[in-house]
Amino acid sequence: MYDPTHLRAFLAVAQTLSFTQAARRLGLRQSTVSQHVRRLEDATGRQLFTRDTHAVELTEDGEAMLGFARRILQVHEQASAFFTGTRVRGRLRFGASEDFVLTRLPEILEGFRHDHPEVDLELTVELSGTLHEQLAAGKLDLVLAKRRPEDPRGELVWRDDLVWIGAERLRLDADRPVPLIVYPPPGITRARALQVLEREGRDWRIVCTSGSLNGLIAAARAGLGVMAHSRRLIPPGLFRLPDRSGLPDLGRIDFVLVHGRRRGTAEEAANALAAAILAGGERLRQRSG
Repeated sequence: MYDPTHLRAFLAVAQTLSFTQAARRLGLRQSTVSQHVRRLEDATGRQLFTRDTHAVELTEDGEAMLGFARRILQVHEQASAFFTGTRVRGRLRFGASEDFVLTRLPEILEGFRHDHPEVDLELTVELSGTLHEQLAAGKLDLVLAKRRPEDPRGELVWRDDLVWIGAERLRLDADRPVPLIVYPPPGITRARALQVLEREGRDWRIVCTSGSLNGLIAAARAGLGVMAHSRRLIPPGLFRLPDRSGLPDLGRIDFVLVHGRRRGTAEEAANALAAAILAGGERLRQRSG
């Protein structure tokens, strides 16, 4: 009933909220992606997206289709691998940024390990900037991380707003430096926070530095200061600061998959894991537990 090609197009649009970005991800024309989505909508008899000249958003039925599409494609890939006899194997060095510590990425990795038991998966959790450096040095085969604005590399998983977050009762004094909770260099959100504050002429001071997301969360929950964070990944117990706080806009951030230069079994395994992450991309925006 539901064509896997149409489902892949739907997932790509749902994860990027852009027909243009989805077309680039899939290597198709934008008109072809639109056609695939329309055919899926015809098959379901429901509208899956609302779209105008400025934005693309999932409808309630579209949100429901996300889970169905992911599961259908997962079973489809398992069946294809079984009957074609293809077996992915080898060593795969995968790096994921700290942003995903509290998400359901472990479920995606668990499913990958179940589907590809002959892959020796090595996981590195680090700052996005550090992961990009390790990938460039040939120490990793695949990275899931934030992308620097000037860096065109990587396959877009999703785009999100960066926002200021802190404890619910935190109040900022406009006459005092902004208290910042940040990752150490080369943290990408750290660099963005400092850049926008300096551009606006706002004084700031660093009250906490930690390479661990849990460390930053603890400092923020204690009310020590504010931190820049993905809007869709706000940890429990922390809240987006209202516009009246007077802090400058942080803009948007891209989460991408970037492949290394290795070929052979590592490349095959990286492609299989990338496909699993893209298929289950909406779970990356959900907290674990």
